Amino acid sequence: MFSALVIDKTDAGQTVSATSLDESRLPDGDVTVEVEYSTLNYKDALAITGSSPIARTFPLVPGIDLAGVVTESSNAEFSAGDRVVLNGWGVGEKHWGGLAQRARLNGDWLVPLPSGFSSRQAMAIGTAGYTASLCVEALHSFGVRPEQGEVLVTGATGGVGSIAIALLTAAGFTVAAATGKTAEADYLRRLGATTVVDRAELAERGKPLQKERWAGVVDTAGSQILANACAQTRYGGAVAACGLAQGMDFPSTVAPHILRGVSLLGIDSVMAPRPRRITAWERLSRDLDPAALESLTEEIALADAIGAASRFIDGTVRGRIVVDVNR
Repeated sequence: MFSALVIDKTDAGQTVSATSLDESRLPDGDVTVEVEYSTLNYKDALAITGSSPIARTFPLVPGIDLAGVVTESSNAEFSAGDRVVLNGWGVGEKHWGGLAQRARLNGDWLVPLPSGFSSRQAMAIGTAGYTASLCVEALHSFGVRPEQGEVLVTGATGGVGSIAIALLTAAGFTVAAATGKTAEADYLRRLGATTVVDRAELAERGKPLQKERWAGVVDTAGSQILANACAQTRYGGAVAACGLAQGMDFPSTVAPHILRGVSLLGIDSVMAPRPRRITAWERLSRDLDPAALESLTEEIALADAIGAASRFIDGTVRGRIVVDVNR
């Protein structure tokens, strides 16, 4: 038997509970993992609260991230005792996820846990930090360099934004952090931001082309914020877009792209190929300060994830929430 959060749905509606399951209930897969830590992401919160149809099958164990130890494997890449991490691949949406003490998965979805990280640290990073690393890697590969000017990070107090600030600062960039939580300015400066921008400056409709400010952008918001970020990006710059916290729409024009050569780089973390994932985790292992990581991390027990999910929906979460599935 093992403990898990389980989402179920009937004609009467959706329920979520912390319960015990027999191992025979685990889905198919060629690797079984004893989960040590998971985490709570915005997507998990949507699934747990039923605010969006993230869960595609029922009953479902949510949790798009996990870190732990392989106990059984018929996959050539992994053996019992290997320490692994998983992000995305539809886990916690279509396949049982990480908010449980045990998981059975397709081994091709796993990557080795970098030796510099504990399972807890890996989940303090989670999909949010891994996505942030994909964004920073995309900007760097595109050719954005520190000497070209400031990089803007939107949704700066969230998990992706917080870790993006830390990674960009480690890479030598000057970072401007956009947030609606201006009271968190000290927190953002401790992560490395030199400028704090009130989200209201970006949230309303603006001109198709605005004053050139940013050499690059990491955007977690979408909608009007993304449109304004593109309109303010310098000639030849790039915007890495990875989220939709403000909305899925994109009320922009082609002007920044055809008159200033601004590139919009789409960042997908769910189905990213394994080599890209490994590169992202290598950057995290190399550049992310463990002390900075700890400063933005809150730890909760498995059953507490149900209540914490509502805090995400309310927009009151700062940084990252790690879930100790064994308490």
